Amino acid sequence: MKVMATGAFDILHPGHGLYLEKAKKLGGKDAVLAVVIARDSTVKKKKKIPIIDENQRLEMIKYLKPVDEAYIGYDEDMFKIVEEIKPDIIAVGFNQIHDVKKLQEELDKRGIKAVVKRVEAHRTADLDSTCKIIKKIRNADFEDDYVNCD
Repeated sequence: MKVMATGAFDILHPGHGLYLEKAKKLGGKDAVLAVVIARDSTVKKKKKIPIIDENQRLEMIKYLKPVDEAYIGYDEDMFKIVEEIKPDIIAVGFNQIHDVKKLQEELDKRGIKAVVKRVEAHRTADLDSTCKIIKKIRNADFEDDYVNCD
């Protein structure tokens, strides 16, 4: 069974790992997890500027234990990659804004035989989101500790 998970995965943190681990488990013991990284242009459309470019984000995702396959999505039609990968399950993260019902309706309309499931598990920590990590960096004084960062 093939499970597809998607996201920006800009600055990796343990919440990403948990999401991918739980997504893969949706497919059972022998599941294959295919991860689709959002294009930089897609991230920008959501009024966010990616810190890490799409190629490096793809490279980092490939290193993660639960990931069997990784791809960069398409800009013009987010369902094009779904048609290519042909997942049995599409996992939506607990904090992703996708409407599971509407996604399922669009898949059905296009004749894509995948089931959309939301991963409810999430990790709560001080730095459990890319935004929180960026805010901490902005507010930190690193002059003494990181003099030679070049």
